[in-house]
Amino acid sequence: MGFDVGLLILRVVVGLIFAAHGAQKAFGWWNGPGYSGWHGAMDRMGLRPAPLWAFISMVAELGGGIALALGFLTPFAAAALVAQGVVIILRAHWAAGFWNANHGFEFPLSLLGGTTAILFAGPGAWALDAVLPTDLAYEPIVRWGAAIVAVVVALVVVALPKPAAQGS
Repeated sequence: MGFDVGLLILRVVVGLIFAAHGAQKAFGWWNGPGYSGWHGAMDRMGLRPAPLWAFISMVAELGGGIALALGFLTPFAAAALVAQGVVIILRAHWAAGFWNANHGFEFPLSLLGGTTAILFAGPGAWALDAVLPTDLAYEPIVRWGAAIVAVVVALVVVALPKPAAQGS
C-alpha cells in the first residue's frame, strides 16, 4: 500500500507540474507565453516548423501531464513526458549549466527523473489504468518499449539541425 501511495503522490505532483507548464504554453495562464509566444520560442530554438513543434510540446506537457496525474495510459503519457524532458534539457537548458537559478537543467532533470521512475515502476494500484480491461500499463515490455521510443525520438529532435543565422 505504501508503494502505491508513493506512486500516486509522485504521479500527481509531476503530472500536474507538467500540465501547468503545458497550460502556460497553450493558454498563457500563470504568466506563460501562450501559443503564439511558445511558437516564437520554438522558432528561436531553431525547431522547424515551429508551429508543429510548439503544438507537439504543448500537447505532450498538457495532455501527458494530466494523463500521468490520473494514471491513464501511463506508459504512453510518461514516454511523451520523458521525450519532452530530454528535449527540454538538451535543446533549451544544457548550455546554461546545472543550476536552475541560471536557467540550467536542474528543474527539468528533476521532472525527467520523476517521470522516468513512474514509467519503469508503473502507475500503481490507485490509477485509472488499474480499472482498464487490460494490464497493458503494467507490462514491462510496454514500459521498456515506450522508454526506448521516447529517448530515440527525443534524440532525433535534439539532433535536428538549427537553421543558419540570417545574414551569415
